Amino acid sequence: MSDGRRAEEHAGHGSGADGRGRTGRVLSGLVVAVGCVLFFGGFAWAAVLYRPFTVPTDSMEPTIGRGERVLAQRIDGDEVRRGDVVVFRDKVWGDSPMLKRVVGVGGDKVACCDARGRLTIDGEPVEEPYLRSQGPASPTPFSATVPEGRLFLLGDHRADSLDSRTHMADGGQGAVERGAVEARVEAIAWPSSSWGMLERPGSFGALPGGTSQPGPLPLMVASVIAGAVCILGGAAYGPVAGLLARRGKAVRPDG
Repeated sequence: MSDGRRAEEHAGHGSGADGRGRTGRVLSGLVVAVGCVLFFGGFAWAAVLYRPFTVPTDSMEPTIGRGERVLAQRIDGDEVRRGDVVVFRDKVWGDSPMLKRVVGVGGDKVACCDARGRLTIDGEPVEEPYLRSQGPASPTPFSATVPEGRLFLLGDHRADSLDSRTHMADGGQGAVERGAVEARVEAIAWPSSSWGMLERPGSFGALPGGTSQPGPLPLMVASVIAGAVCILGGAAYGPVAGLLARRGKAVRPDG
């Protein structure tokens, strides 16, 4: 083969390789760009809708322990349903952020306990598998009719919780205004051994109004993970392509 023909073939081969290389670099750049949008967009979205909160007491054990860090979705008080664990602030309760479970809404008659030690709402027993104790739903009997626009709140650790039962003599039957709610707890973020979404208690689902719908936190987490995969995958293209090219040259026969 003449030197001229061989030079032409070499030039054609190089041009194709350069073309494929440019296409690969463009695609990898696009993948990284999409990954950045997903990754940082997911974090930004979460920052707008959610706030972190550190639990200061044992009153929500075993659902949420003292010192655990939760993610709470910023919501309006009108969105709260029975069974929700909410972050609220009320001057009568000390005017500091607190965390309790909603067991009654306006118009409910909340009482404890029935013959089997269960909480009742308008006479209907409510199973509460999240309670710390297997005994009565409250160590002290109580009965309250929740005023409209208010929420009756209890801790899951009923023997160690200052909640609506404690404030029944303060007015409003111990219930707080819906407007006092700042956020609804969606997940435990720390420690990692406790990480996970909070489930809506099915026992409240059959009552009027049902339970609330989960927020978009799982979608945000998926966006961040997908973004990280895209960024790492796109960034790895150059080194991997270069390594494969060098290996190809090393095994290519002469001539």
